[in-house]
Amino acid sequence: MKKAFTFALLAIMLLCSCEKESHKTVISEQSQSPNSIIELPNDGKKQNSTFLLSTRVGHDASVCNGCFTMGGYTFHYDCMGSGNKCQASSIVNLQQVGSAISITTTDTFNLTSEDFFLMPNRSLDYMDQSGLHTYLNIPTQLAYRDTTTLQFTFTGLYFSSKPAYRNM
Repeated sequence: MKKAFTFALLAIMLLCSCEKESHKTVISEQSQSPNSIIELPNDGKKQNSTFLLSTRVGHDASVCNGCFTMGGYTFHYDCMGSGNKCQASSIVNLQQVGSAISITTTDTFNLTSEDFFLMPNRSLDYMDQSGLHTYLNIPTQLAYRDTTTLQFTFTGLYFSSKPAYRNM
């Protein structure tokens, strides 16, 4: 009985690891830039809205007199704001209502453990399902973590055929 249970457990672990490897392969094949958004496999759903957002953000404190003001005090936070010091990534859901596009993180602490995230303006490479190369543009914004879901939502996004921002 114990041997059968061990065999079943190993089989389940093998199946799960194969699924994860397949997922990683799709992401690595589609990655073209440190500033990109990649549609994740949708597991047979009709319309997918789950993406991997990946971008470089932040700068050294030595070149910053403070980039965030709160309560009259100016602060520097590593891996936030303009620059390209840190690689940041998050699984996000993209929502579009009419022409309004927003993204909401689905992983809680990948971007930061802080209750806010200073998102610099970014143009993210995107290849749609028909092979059309485009950019998802995110304007600079300070996003606050939702107190219930603990997720961030970025608004005012739009697609264009050329990048709207220089990713610095």
